[in-house]
Amino acid sequence: MTMTFDLTGKLLISTPSMGDRRFTHSVIYLCAYGSEGAFGLVLNRPLPHLTLGDVLDQIGIDEHGPHAENPVLSGGPVETQRGFVLHTAGSAEDASATLLPGGLMLSASTDILRAIARGEAPARWLLALGYAGWGPGQLEAEIAQNAWLTAAAPEDLVFAATPGEHQWNGALRSMGVDPLSLSTVAGRA
Repeated sequence: MTMTFDLTGKLLISTPSMGDRRFTHSVIYLCAYGSEGAFGLVLNRPLPHLTLGDVLDQIGIDEHGPHAENPVLSGGPVETQRGFVLHTAGSAEDASATLLPGGLMLSASTDILRAIARGEAPARWLLALGYAGWGPGQLEAEIAQNAWLTAAAPEDLVFAATPGEHQWNGALRSMGVDPLSLSTVAGRA
């Protein structure tokens, strides 16, 4: 399949037509998109009772810094023990980080976590365990079935102070869509 557009750096916003309950009311930042599939992080699913400090303890980083109580997100159902830090560019840049559209970066090494623990965090960041993934053509099929809307990814929405349900509402409203107006019935014009 030839890709005529790139969704990297965009948001996926689930609709009421989403058949997979794991993604009901989800907002996902797409970190990679292409002919081989797609990869993204769910932005609005904080893991209950898990903080950055807990993760730092688990990986043997003793220093916790000022962000120890920050929530950790469930980035998706794939490889849930693997961590990803989505962040703005800044003093704590990780040499292995991937540059994404809009100046965001994705890091999967512990270097970025050590920097955050030392208080050298980028201006905005989030830690997610796991990710959402799609094989070739799978995401396009889900979009065609009206399971996802795509939208721009403003930093204020990506790095919401309190991740949760309001991000889904905010993402829809950023597109001019009233969440109450969405239907579970897909249609074609």
